[in-house]
Amino acid sequence: MSFIRDPRVTVFPDEQTAARVVAVRLANALQDKPDLVFGLATGRTPIALYDELARVTISRNLDWSAATTFNLDEFVGLGPEDPGSYRRFMQEHLFRHTNLRPERINFLVGNADPDAECDRYERTIAAAGGIDIQILGIGTNGHIGFNEPAPGLEARTHRVTLTIETRRSNAALFGGRLEQVPAEALSMGMATILQARTLILLAHGERKAQCVAALVNGPLTTELPASFLQLHGDVDLILDTAAASSLTL
Repeated sequence: MSFIRDPRVTVFPDEQTAARVVAVRLANALQDKPDLVFGLATGRTPIALYDELARVTISRNLDWSAATTFNLDEFVGLGPEDPGSYRRFMQEHLFRHTNLRPERINFLVGNADPDAECDRYERTIAAAGGIDIQILGIGTNGHIGFNEPAPGLEARTHRVTLTIETRRSNAALFGGRLEQVPAEALSMGMATILQARTLILLAHGERKAQCVAALVNGPLTTELPASFLQLHGDVDLILDTAAASSLTL
């Protein structure tokens, strides 16, 4: 069995230009396939993309009513209306700017029974026919979703203990108070992510440069979950110059 080990890399001068180009690509894809299934990421990285998608939605009068979304992850213990939840994050940054139908917005429910919720999510993704385009970010430790570096990785949606580094990266959602960031989350597993038909990973800033370089040029290892993107046949890395600064292409 052969694998494509060289994701396509596109480097833009800045984060905003990258976001604008990807937003147009997603808008075009939605117009071509109105019932597109999107996989979405949260955190600081995709904010510029969602801002651009909101702008394009208005300027082109995009119809999202037949589209479906699945988000990568959610904090354990937080309900959909909690101010720190990723569900609220997505409502603020994207969903409220579209005519997405509420029943087509899929999210892990952080205050549900974790095991049952993970099983439900996997079944719901399968019932939707899988994910067409999955948007990803990358953590400074190389995590994807909340798949943290570890001796082994979970294949499917699962409960995970977050590292201090990852909790610190999310502290802004909790007023900058690290102690308020939940210690656990629910996350799609790497196999679930890799089953999406197209992957688009966004990275910007010098802090991401080393893990981006390891993703592209390094070995496949569970200690860098992002390296598993090497196994996918349709991956785009969308970088700014700082995030690409350690690459040898």
